[in-house]
Amino acid sequence: MAMNLILLGLPGAGKGTQGDLIVKDYPVVHISTGDIFRANLAQNTELGEQARSYMDAGNLVPDEITNAMVADRLGQADVQEHGFMLDGYPRNEDQARFLDQYLQEHGTSVSATLYFEVSDDILRQRLLGRGRADDTPEIIDNRLAVNKAANLPLVDYYQAEGVLHTVNGNGDLDGIYQSVKEILDALA
Repeated sequence: MAMNLILLGLPGAGKGTQGDLIVKDYPVVHISTGDIFRANLAQNTELGEQARSYMDAGNLVPDEITNAMVADRLGQADVQEHGFMLDGYPRNEDQARFLDQYLQEHGTSVSATLYFEVSDDILRQRLLGRGRADDTPEIIDNRLAVNKAANLPLVDYYQAEGVLHTVNGNGDLDGIYQSVKEILDALA
């Protein structure tokens, strides 16, 4: 049976890096909401045009449009065959409930949610180390605060669903991935 995974964690927690490792060892399709948005915009799909009107005005794209884009991607053949690994979705409890409902209607569910828990000090070090112009200590602290407000309710939601696995993301890359592999191998 195909695995359906969700990656959660604050900026700098290593979701992208661990996701890249996961797809090398497990036959899941890595789906990032950023990629879905870019594809819909580039192809001028109806959903892409709807999203563009919000984005051009500097507003967040409403959940209904984001959910529809994700549902469209989850319905494609590669995902149906191999399962998925979502990175950047869901971003709130309403999206999580939509996802659960969608999966239930299609005879499947979330296999595991991996929450990469990293101390604030290490997150700050990692984000400052990226060398981006907009990664000042003040901006990083604000970004972490905003993301905590969004992420922690999702952690609680998936804990209540019984599919949350907390991964200590403070260590080295290989050690973190070993923890991830132990979780995923237990699902197989």
